[in-house]
Amino acid sequence: MNVLLSAAFVLCWSSGFIGAKLGAGSASAVTILMWRFLPLTVVLIAVAVTVSRAAWRGLAARDVARQAVIGALSQSGYLLTVYYAIQLGVSTGTTALIDGVQPLVAGALAGPLLHQYVSRRQWLGLGLGAAGVAVVTLADAAAAGGVAPWAYAVPFAGMLSLVAATFLEGRSRTRVVPSVSLTVHCATSTVVFTALAVGTGSAVPPAEASFWAAIAWLVALSTFGGYGLYWLILRRSGVTAVNTLMFLMAPVTTVWGALMFGEPFGPRTALGLALGLAAVVVVRRGERRGGRPSGGGREEPCGPVSGGPARSGRATGRRPLPAGPRPDRRRAGPPS
Repeated sequence: MNVLLSAAFVLCWSSGFIGAKLGAGSASAVTILMWRFLPLTVVLIAVAVTVSRAAWRGLAARDVARQAVIGALSQSGYLLTVYYAIQLGVSTGTTALIDGVQPLVAGALAGPLLHQYVSRRQWLGLGLGAAGVAVVTLADAAAAGGVAPWAYAVPFAGMLSLVAATFLEGRSRTRVVPSVSLTVHCATSTVVFTALAVGTGSAVPPAEASFWAAIAWLVALSTFGGYGLYWLILRRSGVTAVNTLMFLMAPVTTVWGALMFGEPFGPRTALGLALGLAAVVVVRRGERRGGRPSGGGREEPCGPVSGGPARSGRATGRRPLPAGPRPDRRRAGPPS
C-alpha cells in the first residue's frame, strides 16, 4: 500500500472526530450532519450531470439501490453514532479507538463471508488492538465525570454499521467507480439526516462562525479526504489492510484532541495506544512475509479490482467481476 496514501487516509479520517467535537458546541449531531451533507450533495449531483455523466452509463437500478444501502450504513449509521457519542461526552480519542475494534469483527467474518485467509499473525495483531481498546476505554471512563456508561456502547454500534457496509461492498460483483458511489452515498445521507433534523426540529443552523468552520472542515477533510480514501484503499488493498489502518486513528485523534481540546491523556491511555500501534506493526510485518505484491491490482473477494473504468473501449460505471476468488492466489499470503 502506498505510504503517502495511507498517511493521508489516517489524517483525514481522524479529522472527522475533531470536526465532530468542533461542531458539538454549537449544534446537535443531526444539525451538523444535515448541513455537512446537503451542500455537498448539491455539488456532487451537479458534477454528476455535467462532468462525469459517462461514469453513470450502464448502471442498473439495483446497483444504485445497493450503493444507497451501503451509504446508509457507512455514512448515516456510522457518523450519527460517532457524533452522538462525542455529544454525550465520550472523548474523541476513545471514540476513535472503539472504532478501531472494527478489524476484529472484519477479520473474524472475512473467512466465512468473503473467503479471505486471515493468518495467525494477523489474529495476534487484532488481539493486541482489542486490548488497547479496552485499556483506553476504561481509562477514559474513569477520567470523564458525568458520562453515562452506556454512552461507550454508542460508538460500537457505529463500528458495526461500517463493518456491515464494508462486507456488503466486498460481496458486490459490480464495480462502481468512486465518484458514482460517493454521490449516491452522500445523497442517501442527505435524505436521512434532513428527515431526522426536520422531524426533531433541528434543521435551522446556528449563526455562529464556528459552526460553519466545522462544516467546511468536515466536508473538505473528512468526506472528500477520509471517506473517499477509505473506499479507494479498500478496493486496492482489501478488507484487512484498510481496517488495520483504523488502529492508527486512535493515537492520532487522541494526541490531536489532547492538544486542541485538553482531553485527558494519561499513562493508561498511552499504554492502550501503544498496544494499538503494536497491532499495526504485527499485521504489517505479516503482510511482507506473506509475499503480497505492493501497490494496486490486488485481488478482492469477488475478483481483481483496479482503479478506473473497465477497459472495454469506452467509459462505464461498472464491470462484472469473476464469480469467485482464485484458490491459488488466495493461499499465496494474507489478503490484507
